[in-house]
Amino acid sequence: MPDVFADLVGQGEAVVELRRAAAAAAAVLRAGAAALGTAGPARGDTLAADDAATGGVDPSAGMTHAWIFTGPPGSGRSVAARAFAAALECVHGTGCGECPGCHTTMGGTHADVRMVVPEGLSIGVGEMRALVLRAASTPSGGRWQVVVIEDADRLTEAAGNALLKAIEEPPPRTVFLLCAPSTHPDDISVTIRSRCRVVPLRQPPADAVAEVLVRRDGIAPDVAQWAAAAAQGHVGRARRLARDPEARKRREAVLAVPRRLTGVGAAFDAASALIEAAEAEAEASVTEADTTERAALETALGAGGTGRGAAGAMRGAAGQLKELEKRQKSRATRAQRDALDRALVDLAGFYRDALTMALRAPVAPVHTDTAALAGAGAQKWDAEGALRRLEAVLACRAAIEANVKPRIAVEAMMLALWKG
Repeated sequence: MPDVFADLVGQGEAVVELRRAAAAAAAVLRAGAAALGTAGPARGDTLAADDAATGGVDPSAGMTHAWIFTGPPGSGRSVAARAFAAALECVHGTGCGECPGCHTTMGGTHADVRMVVPEGLSIGVGEMRALVLRAASTPSGGRWQVVVIEDADRLTEAAGNALLKAIEEPPPRTVFLLCAPSTHPDDISVTIRSRCRVVPLRQPPADAVAEVLVRRDGIAPDVAQWAAAAAQGHVGRARRLARDPEARKRREAVLAVPRRLTGVGAAFDAASALIEAAEAEAEASVTEADTTERAALETALGAGGTGRGAAGAMRGAAGQLKELEKRQKSRATRAQRDALDRALVDLAGFYRDALTMALRAPVAPVHTDTAALAGAGAQKWDAEGALRRLEAVLACRAAIEANVKPRIAVEAMMLALWKG
């Protein structure tokens, strides 16, 4: 079985740094065990393996209690964080991919690794306080308590303050791994950033993404190469394009937008179609989970029961059901925005192709299947017109991120694309 870093695509420098830190972390545990005169946190027969893994690494070097993984969408921020968590829990300190620590962490079942994946638009202070309290406990496996916060840029101000206090005064064996697009103050607070080590990730090259799709997912090389280029280095997006016909249909509909913009009415129609497609995609992705969650909660509250107090219990459960509906609505809104953002990225790629063709830049197109259409657009608009249209798409993404109503932002974008 490959080690835990095998799926971190095109991030050689980051992998080297994380391996070094994991080895240093194992050395810290080994040094602590030696000071206590015990067999250490892992079984005694693993100490020799730890010695070999760390190679005499200075326990004070390479490891710290708080990390931030940054990089563009699809670069593998959460993949890197989970892999590093597995390496910290590895009984050999290497992230071997074979020991129980690696298996359970990568499978999401390790008792000392907590994954925070925001389902809604933000991570609230209540959730963060509860997490920090649990993270302060002693590791059940004797190695590390690891908290992985995906999309740490969604922390509310109060939640960020709660996390900051924990990072400033960390428990002795707790490690915080945060994932964010960048270290800009809009994404992560300056004070949290100042107390963390940053691991920058880059957009993986299309060839590296294609190689992973072929090796791990068994996708045909030509399909993998096309999907990797169309996804612009986003590994998860490339996998969906390669394997899901519906994802390819949605992409084709988005790339047909430039042909449809023949007037004001057509621009508004295109905006409506884009919004409705994003809503349909989001609904399909959350409906099953919503139904399962509601059924499980109702069962826990006594639905379907025939006992004397069953009816009364359900009447008293209205507040909990309302809270569930609130969470599900927030998750649906997030899913809609994510689906719409994927469509906007595809559209931006089209206008990027038109711009590079207008400039005669020696680079390959993102969307090879619409290269002819992009070339026609380049001749019609010239470089300046293509750049204005690309900027309109990027401005729409920024507006939605700033909580402008998606329909308003998309309609404004479509009018800008039509006017040029």
